Amino acid sequence: MTRKVTKAVFPVAGLGTRFLPATKSIPKEIMTLVDRPLIQYAIDEAREAGISEFIFVTSRGKNALEDYFDAAPELEASLEEKGKDQLMKVLERTNMDSGAIAYIRQNRPLGLGHAVWCARRLVGSEPFAVILTDDVIAGDVPCLKQMVDAYADTGGAMVAAMEVAPEKTPAYGILDADDAGPDCMPIRGMVEKPAPGTAPSNLAVIGRYILPPTVMDSLTNATAGAGGEIQLTDAIAKEIEAGRPVNGFRFKGERFDCGSKAGYLQATVAFALAREDLGDELRDFLHRTLAMKTAAE
Repeated sequence: MTRKVTKAVFPVAGLGTRFLPATKSIPKEIMTLVDRPLIQYAIDEAREAGISEFIFVTSRGKNALEDYFDAAPELEASLEEKGKDQLMKVLERTNMDSGAIAYIRQNRPLGLGHAVWCARRLVGSEPFAVILTDDVIAGDVPCLKQMVDAYADTGGAMVAAMEVAPEKTPAYGILDADDAGPDCMPIRGMVEKPAPGTAPSNLAVIGRYILPPTVMDSLTNATAGAGGEIQLTDAIAKEIEAGRPVNGFRFKGERFDCGSKAGYLQATVAFALAREDLGDELRDFLHRTLAMKTAAE
């Protein structure tokens, strides 16, 4: 019987240098899409998938991230006194029960694989999810929920996948699998950031994973891979070499790369347009702006 996935690891130790100077004083993970921080989107997705234990791998300077999930008695009292019940409900989603969230420090930036490995003692002998907050995925059913449902039938390891343009494959971990296969497909191998023209497919690994505890064993013995870092994809590839099942899951939804400025802006516009309280006004503004630009040309 496949064990239920109840733990998720959130690697949030990065410095967010692409967003300097903003990230000089605030963690990138609490930068907002409209009015919700990136980390809130990730937490909400995890909750929808049945995750009840949240493990954050942090680094120096991430205190604001920890404070975000703490209670704010003065703010709550002020909202209650003013009868702002709707805002109280919004605030409730940011609070985490005592013991539900844990913080582990990654003291050196040695790569995603190393960050996940830092959580090994809290993961223990259970399967676990990994969520990268840079990847925000909009869909009718949250991406991780789709994966957990599929995982109940497959077990093993599972990675989220999406098709990318061939020229973009050197920026991703790429699956050796059949492009035209089913949504959930067995993987023959994985290559991290393949050289141009050498990718085995155009199926890229996106920041959602369900992994067995044996991945931690591979990470314990891992050596530096692409970019001189300990790569999570290399440890997952070891699962394939050991004959254990690894599946790619082609999720339904739109992924935004919020680790880049362009992707972050695109996500902000997309999520704002989807809001009933903001969509019409923003849509009118965009139409006017584009019309003025066209007229000027």
